[in-house]
Amino acid sequence: MAGVAADLRIRPAAPADREAIWRILEPVIRAGETYALERDMSRGAALGYWFGERRETFVAEQGGAVLGTYYLRPNQAGGGAHVCNCGYVTAANAAGKGIATAMCRDSLRRARERGYRGMQFNFVASTNARAAALWRSLGFREIGRIPGGFLHPADGYVDALIFYRALEG
Repeated sequence: MAGVAADLRIRPAAPADREAIWRILEPVIRAGETYALERDMSRGAALGYWFGERRETFVAEQGGAVLGTYYLRPNQAGGGAHVCNCGYVTAANAAGKGIATAMCRDSLRRARERGYRGMQFNFVASTNARAAALWRSLGFREIGRIPGGFLHPADGYVDALIFYRALEG
């Protein structure tokens, strides 16, 4: 993977990772530009969300430093549980270094191993051009758009995009 050092390791998150994960999540939540979460969300509520029910949480670490985190979960219950959903956040000091790409590739592999037939991103702010370009480069296609679905703190109401990718057997 270009730009990502060979010693990047992605593993299940441990309780000891919670502080590092909070340090990554907090600025993203406070900025309010990419996740539809309350900007004043507490540490406990944010970690409760990230480690929530039916979620597996992972970290990307290099040299002992956690540089990113993601969760993998069924997108729906029952008849929709064969499609998964993920959320990814990279540490600000690791942006542009291929961490999100590595995490997404890892999540695709893990999703296949768990028997998921597809992966869907439900709510990508259209202003998050970097994420949208990454998802497209990894074979996701935009399958829907919610006009004005996301209230961006600087840009006002912007579209929310829905991305999907089938997972090969």
